[in-house]
Amino acid sequence: MTETISTETADLLRDAAERAAAYLAGLEHRAAGADPAAVARLRDALAGPLPETATDPARVLAELDALGSPATVATAGPRYFGFVMGGSLPVTVAAATLAAAWDQNAFSSTSSALGAVVDEVALRWLADLLGLPPGCGGALVTGATTANLCGLAAARHAQLARCGWDAGADGLFGAPPIAVYVGAEVHTSVCKALALLGLGRDRVRVLEADAQGAIRADRLPVLEGPAIVCAQAGNVNSGACDPFDALRDWCDAAGAWLHVDGAFGLWAAASPRHRSLVRGVARADSWATDAHKWGNVPYDSGVAFVREPAALRAAMATSAAYLPTTASREPLHYGPELSRRARGVEIVAALRSLGRPGVAALVERCCRHARRFAEGLRDAGLEILNDVVLNQVVVALGDDAVCADAIERIQREGVCWCGPTRWRGRAAMRISVSSWATRDADVERSVASIVRCAAAARRACAGAAA
Repeated sequence: MTETISTETADLLRDAAERAAAYLAGLEHRAAGADPAAVARLRDALAGPLPETATDPARVLAELDALGSPATVATAGPRYFGFVMGGSLPVTVAAATLAAAWDQNAFSSTSSALGAVVDEVALRWLADLLGLPPGCGGALVTGATTANLCGLAAARHAQLARCGWDAGADGLFGAPPIAVYVGAEVHTSVCKALALLGLGRDRVRVLEADAQGAIRADRLPVLEGPAIVCAQAGNVNSGACDPFDALRDWCDAAGAWLHVDGAFGLWAAASPRHRSLVRGVARADSWATDAHKWGNVPYDSGVAFVREPAALRAAMATSAAYLPTTASREPLHYGPELSRRARGVEIVAALRSLGRPGVAALVERCCRHARRFAEGLRDAGLEILNDVVLNQVVVALGDDAVCADAIERIQREGVCWCGPTRWRGRAAMRISVSSWATRDADVERSVASIVRCAAAARRACAGAAA
């Protein structure tokens, strides 16, 4: 590489860092949602055909910043409360930049010794933080959907192996049927994983849930095997967790596999104050979670854990003449990807930066903010529909028309961003507090905006009806 190219590259990276810092600094003063006009300008600017000539990289970066930054949803900001998405800690943004420069393909120790090491460390530290059994295996994947896929693939392999059937070699044609049990409030990512694994969305047996969406331990049917039971740590609306001890005992009676979808709720185990909500979760056979939720690292950073590493490896291992065969743990044998980034870099950066007390404080602060949301909105006359046990708040704003109008006003006003949901048959709005950046003042500003917009929606709908 010549000195001229090196200088140009350094200048480009410095420019990118300055633009990124300016973007983050501006989040405090911009709307939480994407600006429709900015999105339209971005679309119009990119509507032409593939360029036939090259463009100076510095100009490309400037154009991306000018057109792209205003068109983003401010998920990195302190008042984004949609889809249980945490903002990235500054150290993880910086670590991701460094990892991009390293340009590692972390599927094996041969392609990236660094990637293999940080993968292993990230998995070990996370298992410890979340109270999972020592020695469990895992994989860093794209998100909770893929993490559920990995855990349930291991479950499928292990349950069929007990019947003398090799799912990887022989497929599912003619295989013994597996009974799959899910709660009535199962998350769609689990259903998608079951569909991709050939276990079927519509073949599941649905377990009765209580008023908060948790599986009722007193209504469990006779369990038929081979079977997989899908439990949940953190209902996506209420935040409720299933009764893991009761489910484990129920599974043990029939040799069933217990899988836990814990995309955000599993992180309650990191908090001494909230750990009791997931009591017994470590007794499961597999777990799925997301480090880009309460871990507050950049996308994509899903994590799958399996109690017996051999079950995950049996479901995911691959071989080819050109692939490395070593005695060490190779990431390609524990997840679905070959080409993949070194996801462990940001996770290690976050956990090294925060330490165990810092993660606990982050989780507890978000839960405190959620309780304050519920208190403030209830004091203003709005109805809170869930028991606020974690970071989730479900608030009724009125009938379907009023609720839709109020949410549209809230999003358009831009102080905060919250999304619609349906809970126990009612139209509602969901507030998910997941970011390190949210402060007390952000909650108070958001409460005032929600109350103001809800009142305006009620007046508008009443006027229209009259």
